Amino acid sequence: MSNTYHQVYIQAVFAVKYRGALINNECKSKILSVIGNLINETGCKTIIVNGTEDHVHCLLGLKPTISISELMRIVKGKSSRFINDHQLTKCKFEWQEGYGVFSYSKSHIDAVYKYIANQEAHHKKQNFKDEYSSFLNKYNVDFDKRCVFENLI
Repeated sequence: MSNTYHQVYIQAVFAVKYRGALINNECKSKILSVIGNLINETGCKTIIVNGTEDHVHCLLGLKPTISISELMRIVKGKSSRFINDHQLTKCKFEWQEGYGVFSYSKSHIDAVYKYIANQEAHHKKQNFKDEYSSFLNKYNVDFDKRCVFENLI
């Protein structure tokens, strides 16, 4: 074959360190925009980025020449640097170590898009810790509940 064709959709989910409520309304749109631009700069295609004060969901088309771990290293590293360099939060900003990534077929993209677009309404009913645990359970990901989230020291 002379070309590479691909259709790989993923949702990446990552949290603010210690699940701190640092992404407020004043900085949220800028942070989400920066994350979307960073995804696009890797050659992947941002479909939607949204979240709440303590976490972010990214739905994207993954480019087959970049690994998920490299994508997350770039997005989380450069976005936290941007947030700190531009003092978008009142204190030093860090993402929690790790992330969750879940794959979808094209037929599921509309539903996942709507789910991500409605994060604020969704989290009035369910907190992030329960949401994330439900993702891990839904996709049969083995995990130790004691190690999923970093706790305050």
